[in-house]
Amino acid sequence: MPKKDPYAALRYREFNIFILVRFALVFAWSMQFVIIEWQVYALTKDPIYIGIIGLMEIIPALSMALFAGHIVDQREKRNLLATCIALFSLISFGLFWITSPSITASWSVNHILYCIYGFVFFGGLLRSFFGPTIFSLVALIVPKKVYPNAATWNSSTWQMARVLGVTFAGFSIGWLGVDDQSGVHWSLCIVFVLVMFSLAMLYRINRKPILNPNIGEPVVKSLKEGVSFVFKTKAILGALTLDMISVLFGGAIALAAVFATDILNVGSEGFGILVAAPNVGSFLTMLVTAYIPIVRKAGMKLLVAVFGFGLSIIAFGLSTIFWISVAALFLSGVFDGVSMVIRQTILQLKTPDHMRGRVSSVNSMFVGSSNELGAFESGLTAKLMGTATAVVFGGTMTLITVISTALVSPTFRKLDLTEDMEANDKED
Repeated sequence: MPKKDPYAALRYREFNIFILVRFALVFAWSMQFVIIEWQVYALTKDPIYIGIIGLMEIIPALSMALFAGHIVDQREKRNLLATCIALFSLISFGLFWITSPSITASWSVNHILYCIYGFVFFGGLLRSFFGPTIFSLVALIVPKKVYPNAATWNSSTWQMARVLGVTFAGFSIGWLGVDDQSGVHWSLCIVFVLVMFSLAMLYRINRKPILNPNIGEPVVKSLKEGVSFVFKTKAILGALTLDMISVLFGGAIALAAVFATDILNVGSEGFGILVAAPNVGSFLTMLVTAYIPIVRKAGMKLLVAVFGFGLSIIAFGLSTIFWISVAALFLSGVFDGVSMVIRQTILQLKTPDHMRGRVSSVNSMFVGSSNELGAFESGLTAKLMGTATAVVFGGTMTLITVISTALVSPTFRKLDLTEDMEANDKED
């Protein structure tokens, strides 16, 4: 077998533009989400209101997910992504406006919360389109033989943007204003600028052909085909289910503001470090996978990675020492990085071109939306059990899920993607 090129995807000009656009968007989105979590907790001092942020995003995201996948498979991808980014800019500007000192001084806390939740809800609608559109566009930019490498760099870009976005958000709150409130306001201005930059850069990518042979297909038939494909493809179904449960119960990072404020006493700067730590771990891991492909024995590696993630979350929940907490979250990111690369590689290799939008939408229902549902679950269990106990509970449920999957699905344990890689090499 010829030696793999770790920079294969980066040798395509449009892919480099694409990851720059993705970096700016994820950086902005990550900043925005962290800043809003901080603002909501500053206004309410109650973790349940942080959980509601996730709930407000997951409701529209889940409701629209399958329909969004159908639309994506029927439309030209570059322009559809441009429309999504333009609408996202309205949300960013709205949050910048609602956090201005004049508004926060004259409006009640409830009115501000309602507006924030409203913008988050609108963002959930958009999110249902973002994932499938981006997933489909990548497959039109690079040839099939470099899909796994593109998945690695794409995921690495996402993680690097998350690292820098959440870290900068935590520090910018304290740096960009005379107090935390003005810091929140001007930090959201930076988010808006980044969104507009990504929109301008996107137009340097050419429009792409629509590969779906069933343009105009009835919506119900289209949706059934997409869902049926996922449930019949055991490799995809197993990977999505495993990741969904781990993210749902292991969403400890949603409570980082509570840990930073009430348990570790490290303020907004420490909060930024906490939320950045898992993303640093994921990013470094993904860079390594560009040089050491992990397609061989992918199923077992995914199980081990999610098990390690669960252990790290338990360690974080038990810690009362800042740097131990940071180390635990860093390790959770390392294991999550392996999981993400394997899952994205499975999706890219196993999904036909004309169904990428719908399959990605199902993925967003299983995994993407479970981030927000996990945030709500974390907020709710923290309210009922206490913050640390809720995190340990979530990590324990993740371990139970991994063990159960390994026992009941020997086929998934033996999953290997080597043959799929070789088939794509021959096709190209």
